[in-house]
Amino acid sequence: MDIEIHKEEIPVERKTFAFSLRQNPRGRFLKITEEVGGHRDTIIMPSTGLQHLRSVIDNLIEADKKAGPVVPPLPVVDPAAMPQTAEASRAAE
Repeated sequence: MDIEIHKEEIPVERKTFAFSLRQNPRGRFLKITEEVGGHRDTIIMPSTGLQHLRSVIDNLIEADKKAGPVVPPLPVVDPAAMPQTAEASRAAE
């Protein structure tokens, strides 16, 4: 049986991330659960990896800052649905 030591949740857009520090007879671990639309995915990390995880997250935060603002992706356009230019029509003949 697991014992929950500490738990925090973070809502991000339409998802909720739950971080739970737990312990059982095999050791202490971090349980990370992503919930979206009633569906859950979970990963488990032994607590011995928490400092390394913190370092990785710090590096990702810095990379995100350096990357600048998020640019929305361009819409995907089906070339067959695009109107042909006069030049393209002549080339097709």
